[in-house]
Amino acid sequence: MRRIAILGSTGSIGRSTLSVAESYPDRFQIVALATGSNLKVAFEQARRWRPRVLSIAAEPDADVLRARLKQAGLGEIEVVHGAAGTVKVATHSEADFVVSAIVGVAGLEATYEAVKAGKTVGVANKECLVAAGELITAEARRQGKPLLPIDSEHNAVHQCLRGGRLEEVERIWLTASGGPFLNTPRSEFDSITVEQALNHPTWKMGKRITIDSATLMNKGFEVIEACRLFHLPPAKVEVLVHPQSTIHSMVEFVDGSILAQFSVTDMRLPILYALTYPERIQSDMRFPVGNLRHLDFCPPDVNKFPCLRIAYEAAEAGGAKTVALNAADEVAVAAFLEGTIGFADIPRIIEDTVSASNRGQLESIREVLEADTEARRYAQEFVLGVNKKTGHLRPISVVL
Repeated sequence: MRRIAILGSTGSIGRSTLSVAESYPDRFQIVALATGSNLKVAFEQARRWRPRVLSIAAEPDADVLRARLKQAGLGEIEVVHGAAGTVKVATHSEADFVVSAIVGVAGLEATYEAVKAGKTVGVANKECLVAAGELITAEARRQGKPLLPIDSEHNAVHQCLRGGRLEEVERIWLTASGGPFLNTPRSEFDSITVEQALNHPTWKMGKRITIDSATLMNKGFEVIEACRLFHLPPAKVEVLVHPQSTIHSMVEFVDGSILAQFSVTDMRLPILYALTYPERIQSDMRFPVGNLRHLDFCPPDVNKFPCLRIAYEAAEAGGAKTVALNAADEVAVAAFLEGTIGFADIPRIIEDTVSASNRGQLESIREVLEADTEARRYAQEFVLGVNKKTGHLRPISVVL
């Protein structure tokens, strides 16, 4: 029986993990949950799964949830809140597997503490590895515990790497659908609406990751994540646009052999793989092989989608550059979703923020969070400087 703690249980990955656990009740037990701000869903999950401890974002909601659970005869469930509550879930003594699925750096500290506590961690939060991947992977090596990727692309790489040794790898190919604007002329990017950007051709995901897929920043994050997870330089991680999204990733070995992984586009499959690793168990998720009739591949256009180029540059530089990359993207995407800036402003804000970041190597999670705060403040100042009428940035003097 694998005992699971989920960070981000009310999000899409969290709900999919609970769906997997429900399908295999003899294999998985939910012992701790960290939810967001959705009080109704948090209560429903507590009532269904009866975890030992449940964390919710805000203290007032924790008080309300505690009272509701007591009224429902579930007063034995410990209710905590905030960042400290999330850490308590991540390090719960009964949990042996932690699913890290909180979007953004909000889950960074808890993920690191889970690794430090000797838990096996399934990583669905790419921002943790983008901002603090060197620290997290170094701690996992010290603990002798695997970091198991849940992102479909890195999960696919992990599976392919079982066919050879890391020193035999020539390169990794991460595939990208190309997003909704693969064939949209760059001249039309200034008029792209939020609704258009949220219309992903393949996957149903949260809003931020969907916008990141439209700008190809999500693929840039995945390049950095792959470098950290598999200990490879950026030059050995390449992106290939594959609109059908049939092949999730490929690994090319030094002898010229290439292993590719494909499966249904259902996140429950990579979650199941991570939860049962190194085993494989029976599932009903089947890919119709007869659909492999037409596969297209082409290189990404980094001039049209500059976020991917910026991510590669940040990966090469390392240090605080990748922290700034993630922080600026989070600020810029939020501003776009709110209608404050245009779609084409997103890479402009990110590139300027990354260029302004001048911290060196970061030695602790505290330093990572400080760099994140600084970059976030800088990006927010630039968002305020956007001229809504023209959609162009108005320079602001800010020292980072």
